[in-house]
Amino acid sequence: MPELPEVEVVRSGLEQHVVGRTIRSVQVLHPRAVRRHTAGPADFEAAARGLVVTAARRRGKYLWLPVATGTGSAAEDALLAHLGMSGQLLLGEPERPVSPHVRIRFTFTDSGPDLRFTDQRTFGHIMLARGGADLPAPIAHIAPDPLEPAFDEAALLARLAVRRTGIKRALLDQSLVSGVGNIYADEALWRAKTHWDRLAANLRPANTSQLLAAVREVLTEALRAGGTSFDSLYVNVNGESGYFSRSLAVYGREGEPCPRCGAPIRRDPFMNRSAYSCPVCQPRPRSRTAARDLQRRST
Repeated sequence: MPELPEVEVVRSGLEQHVVGRTIRSVQVLHPRAVRRHTAGPADFEAAARGLVVTAARRRGKYLWLPVATGTGSAAEDALLAHLGMSGQLLLGEPERPVSPHVRIRFTFTDSGPDLRFTDQRTFGHIMLARGGADLPAPIAHIAPDPLEPAFDEAALLARLAVRRTGIKRALLDQSLVSGVGNIYADEALWRAKTHWDRLAANLRPANTSQLLAAVREVLTEALRAGGTSFDSLYVNVNGESGYFSRSLAVYGREGEPCPRCGAPIRRDPFMNRSAYSCPVCQPRPRSRTAARDLQRRST
């Protein structure tokens, strides 16, 4: 699933190429793509027609386009999108063939490049969020991400200090911090020399601060590289891949040498996914049962 850097790359492209343009027409080519728009595909097409895109914004893995009813008027609503597992927002000449995976097509009154929501696996969606120009209601519960001005590190540190769960699980909890997915959690944990199953509450404040700094660092570096593309599904609005996969230290590198110490990278099952770590740089924490037994014997 695209994570913060990949979604930010798409947002930046939309800001450059779509903001200020007026939607001429909308074609919903697969109803599942607007399943969160409860009034249905026909209403979505009619409601979006004639709207002016005024900005492109993002929180975590969601992005939205604030829209106004006319040039010069204030934006009130928003087109809210989640790319799911394979979603793409692609710009191109309107005359190009429509691929079988295009789910929604937007054309504009300037007859310039159209915008196509392409989603091979149909897990993504777009909806019109009424009153959502500043922050759409469906994502108001999602915490700010580490690159947002609204991100409050002190508040997150306080919440992590009482979190009796593995630190990687906490990083993936979008109600705590958004935008961090499996790839960048593993990379940040490796940089901070922290095992993914360490209890968040057991980390010293300095260690947690170091980890959050690593999260911001890896997200920023990935953003500069255009995100991480393992296949043709992860591209920007012009269909170009990102290159951060060349810089990955642990993710997807089972059995390969750790860039820091040379030990073979380890892969463990984690929440129906995988967790990659270095067994030397990121030693596995003592089992919680063993730790309790040791504490009882020492008292």
